[in-house]
Amino acid sequence: MTEELGLRERKKLRTRAAISTAAIALFLERGFDAVGVAEVARAAEVSKRTLFAYFPTKEDLVLHRFADHETDAADVVRARRAGQGPLAALREAFLRGLAAREPVTGLCDDPAVLAVFRLVTGTPALVARLAGFAGAGEVALAAVLGEAGVPELDASLVAAQVVAVRRTLATANMDAVAAGVPARERLPDAVAAAERAFTLLSSGAGFP
Repeated sequence: MTEELGLRERKKLRTRAAISTAAIALFLERGFDAVGVAEVARAAEVSKRTLFAYFPTKEDLVLHRFADHETDAADVVRARRAGQGPLAALREAFLRGLAAREPVTGLCDDPAVLAVFRLVTGTPALVARLAGFAGAGEVALAAVLGEAGVPELDASLVAAQVVAVRRTLATANMDAVAAGVPARERLPDAVAAAERAFTLLSSGAGFP
């Protein structure tokens, strides 16, 4: 039974990936607004009903990659080492992401990642939907900070700042890379900017 469930789950993951891959290929070729959901379903060889079971909205066909990282900041704080402050953990995680060229940090010059970045930033509907994911991540982070003993208002304020800082850093990195700066060359400036940003956050938040 366990093996059967494992096979079923892997099949679902393959189907989800195939639908998203087909959708993004069409969107990159002709533009997000020019491609309908029915056309994506045909390209992925699934029914519209199946497509919507995996992706409730057309925007999710692209942005599920971002949604998968929605609670990253909250997860980092929750999993921090004993004695480590929330902001110290977030700083460490972001710097680690830069070193690994993780797309969520913006420091990734993989052509496929850059193509999706341009698609998202050039499509108002995707930009609006992405803002919703950021808001949900902010709420999740505020809740975890509250669990750590940070007063409710302070937790909300700091969470808003952390989400804004991470987004600003990632956008600056991706803009540089999209302009032709190799990720390895951007790295020193990206690290310096992250260090500066988290230092400012720590001084303003009043806790490490």
